[in-house]
Amino acid sequence: MGNRSHDILKKPDWCFNRSVFKSVGFSDDDLNRPVIGIANSWNELVPGHANLRQVADHVRKGIYRAGGAVAEFGVIGACDGTAQGHAGMHYILPSRDLIANDIEVMVEAHRLDGIVLLGSCDKIVPGMLMAAARLTIPAIFLNGGPMLGGVTFDGRKSDLTTMSEALGMLKSDKIDGETYEQLEELCGPTCGSCAFYGTANTMCCMAEAMGMSLPGAALVPAVYADRLRLAESTGKAIVSLVQCQITADKVITYQSLENAIRVLMATGGSTNAVLHLSAVAAELGIDAGAMMAAYDRLSRTTPQIAKVNPASQYDMEDFHQAGGIPKVMEEIKQLLHGDSITVTGKTVAENLAAYKYKYPFNPNVISTLDQPFSQQKGLAILKGNLAPGTAVTKPAAIDPAMHVFTGSAKVFDCEEAAEAAILNGGIAAGDVVVIRYEGPKGGPGMREMYKAMKYIYGMGLAKKTALITDGRFSGTNNGCFVGHISPEAAEGGPLAAVENGDKITIDIPNGSLHLHLSEEEIQARLTRWQRPQPKFTRGYLGVYSKLASSAAKGAVIEI
Repeated sequence: MGNRSHDILKKPDWCFNRSVFKSVGFSDDDLNRPVIGIANSWNELVPGHANLRQVADHVRKGIYRAGGAVAEFGVIGACDGTAQGHAGMHYILPSRDLIANDIEVMVEAHRLDGIVLLGSCDKIVPGMLMAAARLTIPAIFLNGGPMLGGVTFDGRKSDLTTMSEALGMLKSDKIDGETYEQLEELCGPTCGSCAFYGTANTMCCMAEAMGMSLPGAALVPAVYADRLRLAESTGKAIVSLVQCQITADKVITYQSLENAIRVLMATGGSTNAVLHLSAVAAELGIDAGAMMAAYDRLSRTTPQIAKVNPASQYDMEDFHQAGGIPKVMEEIKQLLHGDSITVTGKTVAENLAAYKYKYPFNPNVISTLDQPFSQQKGLAILKGNLAPGTAVTKPAAIDPAMHVFTGSAKVFDCEEAAEAAILNGGIAAGDVVVIRYEGPKGGPGMREMYKAMKYIYGMGLAKKTALITDGRFSGTNNGCFVGHISPEAAEGGPLAAVENGDKITIDIPNGSLHLHLSEEEIQARLTRWQRPQPKFTRGYLGVYSKLASSAAKGAVIEI
């Protein structure tokens, strides 16, 4: 099969197109090669993307060495961290679908032969994977790598989210102002995706686990020279994929998504991965119900064998040096589809057999299938009269004593109101903080209740209270929490019926989220309920709030 770019570059009929390419510096030699796109989300606003310009240079080197020509273009990328706790967070999840759409437009408008996807952070990575699943061309993903850990604080290496925990400590007089301000300079010492196992690093690991990145690529720190060598190898690999016509839809399959779910459960990754893997699956036409069933089924038979921040003191550099995703996959290989094809052109089993480890193994970070850290699910799907669709929680980040928790509801209709109550001492032991109207449509954009959970931790309430929401959580959150409650409150889900003082039980072992009211009382309250007016009626959020699907379907835009 010929390169599709050549269909629009043949002489003499397509010399106009050739002149367009030549006007920006392409040569005849370039136009005889496969034209490989680099979708680069570099910018100066996101720490995880600050090094992608340098990474792209080394990808270019690999592409040229392997016989390709390069056409690089920019992709948006917003920072979850900077957007936390204000109106900006409404835009973060919806940006995922924009990214997928933009890459589709650039690839198809210019008939690119292959695409290298460069990104690192929370919604950028799944947006790129969605685009890859949608496009039937060769594609490969490469991230910029994790940040190194910061100064030791509260018993472990700090990271950027330590500032939010420290604010709770400052407010409760556990630390002084000087310590707090020093931490601002020392908790994020390098560029890179945040140093914990949050959504950004989880999704980079998912890309590797499903075969869309080179083995070992996900966790090499941003400042390691190996990151640049990986970039060059990635450039060479995409040319090979084009030559062999191994397209992304041959790599991203239901089997490879199951491999990713296995790794997600084995490592206790971010709850947001459920949302994003479902969105990738939707691009393949895989039913949302089938994905939810897969999460539940695979979680029951996948023990947790990796334990990293926020589930332990070990950060991403430690995870990398302990063997990273290749070591995790090697330990659980009997649970994986070893015959799944990957971007190396080889199968998962062949990649694992050939992989060379550079550092001694650390059993405190990655254990074995025979001696796991926990037989409990890394992530869990809950259902019940408060979540007739689904809800998601993360047992790996919850104290086992809190896996069953009953408390009294303290209800808030937005994130900001809950955060103010927490910092002002309005939450007590035994409370279940309920934050609603933060779902895909009601938010809109399904904001993360990251700060609320961090403030609860800082106030010393993480093992005494719980938080439930139709919004999301950051992968760095710990404590007792349940998110992605579906149907959401803005769609008239039972969450809209909850009142202050209602009893709520979270029962992770039995997969239940229960409101202690009769079905008759819930329905009577919902009969009196009035749908709130949309918060945004103009611009992209106005569109997204009308078209977004439920969290159970990945919060994708439904046409």
